[in-house]
Formats: sequence, C-alpha cells, structure tokens
Amino acid sequence: MTAKTPIDPTGIQIHLRREGGGGEVTAHIAQVGAALRGLSVAGIDIVTGYPEGQPTPFGSGIVLAPWPNRIRDGKWNDQGTERQLDLTEVALNNAIHGLLRYAPYEIEESDGAVTLRATVFPQHGYPYTLNTSVTYTLTDAGVEVTHEVVNVGEGDAPVALGTHPFFCIGGVETADLTLTLPAKTVFEVDERLLPTGEVPVAGEWDLRGGARLGDLDLDTGFGSLDRDADGRARSILTAPDGRTVTMWQDENWGYIQAFNTDQYPGHALAVAIEPMTSPTDAFNSNQDLRRLAPGETWTATWGVEYQG
Repeated sequence: MTAKTPIDPTGIQIHLRREGGGGEVTAHIAQVGAALRGLSVAGIDIVTGYPEGQPTPFGSGIVLAPWPNRIRDGKWNDQGTERQLDLTEVALNNAIHGLLRYAPYEIEESDGAVTLRATVFPQHGYPYTLNTSVTYTLTDAGVEVTHEVVNVGEGDAPVALGTHPFFCIGGVETADLTLTLPAKTVFEVDERLLPTGEVPVAGEWDLRGGARLGDLDLDTGFGSLDRDADGRARSILTAPDGRTVTMWQDENWGYIQAFNTDQYPGHALAVAIEPMTSPTDAFNSNQDLRRLAPGETWTATWGVEYQG
C-alpha cells in the first residue's frame, strides 16, 4: 500500500510573490478560513507564522463572517423572530467568529493576488444565504485585502465582518513592540468577554500614544476610531529601532479587537489586531450591523504595510 500525504489541517496552501519597491513581498494564505498565515517584506516577517501541519491557532488570520467575535448564548432577535445559533465557544456559552471559520474556500489565483470564495448557507440560527469572497493583493509594502458579501437568498440578511491577523516585526520580540491604536472608546466586558458598555479610553486603555506590548493584557474591543485624511484608521506596531507595521482599515471597519497571548506556538508573545465592522454581540445590540437586501453587495477593504 502506498502511503498518502496527509492533508494539511488548513487545506491548500497559497504562496504569492511580488517584487516591491523595497524588495520582495511574499504572502502565505490557507484555504481553510481564507487565513492570512504569513506575510514578509524584504525578508522581514510581519505576520506571525505557525508550523505547517498544525490547525490554525487562536483563529490566526481567518475571516470572520457573518459576524466577528461573540454572540451572547448564541441567541439573537431577528426582527421579532428568536434565533438560536450553535454554541461554538462552549466554555463561555457563546457563538463565536461566524460560520466560515473551518470552511474550505474555492481558490482563484492570479499574478500577485488570490481570491477565495465561500458561501454561507442557511443553518441553525441563520436562515440566510450569502456569497462571500476575500481578495489578497500584494503591494510594494505589504498586502491589500478586499472582502465582498452578496445576499443571494431571501430576506434582509444581517451581516458584520472581521478578520483575525497576528502581526510581528521579524527579529524583534513582540513584547518589545509598541502598539498604537487610533481609538477613542473601549468596550467594558463581563466575565464572558461580552460588552457591558462603551466608554472613553483612559489610563492603560488609551493607546493613542502607544504602549509596550509586554506591559499589556489584551482581549479588548475598541471603537470611535480616529481617521486620517484618506479616511483610513491606522493601528501601528513600532520596533525599538523605528521600523513599523501598519494595519489600516477603510471606513467600513469602525472597530478593532486587540488580543495578545503567551500560548501562540513558537512565540513567547503574539498579538492580533483585528479590524471589525461591528463590535462584539452586534446581532443583539444592532450597533453598526448591516442588513443586506436580496441581491445587495457590500465591499470592505483593509491592508498591511511595512516601513523599514
């Protein structure tokens, strides 16, 4: 009997390359969850990797649709109809990170770019049909990521988006990076990490001036983002030598979830900076929750840039 090569837990692996102004730009994307699992510029890693042959740790790089983060008890009121989603965060009795976390996307690759497509079909607690896609396009300094959602079913479908990238600067301990977030508000949470209120940032939660990541304990939602003249909000990681990684998000993404952990494989500390179009539990709060009419399309874009 001939031994078969086992399928990677994250599916087909996609590798993109482009010659940028400052050197070669490469990206590593996984089919499952359409996950961004690697990005480098001029040989410098700026997305935190993990060994091949392992499942995605902490949702690293995955797309979160049709909602990011948590829904309390998996329950929500759909314009007068009570819905019950499957509980996918059993320890905290929540539904977490949408319905495509473990979906194998269809792949359409071109020069320096790839589009991954997946359909959300009606299921427990979500009776809507969505065609979704995410396109990763390499730039001279990183990557631009464009999400598209189309309601191809019946009824006005509630939709929010998020993604779960982990960032680093190669050769620098993540604990020694400075994190700067453009947020004027922070979400207070209960013991189940569900929001109880949105308040102005103050003290350790005011990261507009930056703070050392090794001094922070984050699983925290932020809102009311400051934006530059181009309409983008920018979160920045800065190394002691001045190099930076910038995660930018267009006007569709009004929120950020910041998370760090000392349990990420192969790293003493890892940090995720997650753009979101709605905050945690938006299916219940309706805060910036989109409802797409049948046939309606929604597009939202974010990206990453390295400056050495």
